[in-house]
Amino acid sequence: MRQLLLPLLLASLALPVSVQAQPPAPAPAAPPPPPAPGPALADALLAAQTAISACLERQQNVSVAVVDSAGVHKLLLAGDGAHQRGVQSSTAKALTALAFRLPTSTLAERARQDAALGARLAADASYNSRAGGLPIVKDGVLIGAIGVGGARGSENDEACARAGLARIGDRLVQHLP
Repeated sequence: MRQLLLPLLLASLALPVSVQAQPPAPAPAAPPPPPAPGPALADALLAAQTAISACLERQQNVSVAVVDSAGVHKLLLAGDGAHQRGVQSSTAKALTALAFRLPTSTLAERARQDAALGARLAADASYNSRAGGLPIVKDGVLIGAIGVGGARGSENDEACARAGLARIGDRLVQHLP
């Protein structure tokens, strides 16, 4: 009996397996959207390094964030001796300058005169309207923002951010006031 079962078993293994219907292949995915305009990485790095150096000359240890026009980090640099609060502040200032298309110091001045603007800023914890955030504009188009945080006195943050943008200014053509 075993001799009979073995050939039957082998023969059944050799039979073609029924092919099951496969679901249709999914449609090809749409290509991802193009990246948002932003400063070139080399320019962002040069601006950030210049800002950190400018603050070091003032004996200030800071962090610098540069974001593209979609608010995505191009880079985040924490200078030697920088604190966590400065890291958070630099990012918030860059994102605030980007969202409002204004230097954060100008925004703070306007918020003191405009209660609705002040309330809008206060309502969103991700905004920081202390000086130190500047929009980055190239050929009249907003392409990102730079934020500096961590200096004692936010006017130092803004001066260092301006130094960073001035260093790459010839590559940008202009930046907002």
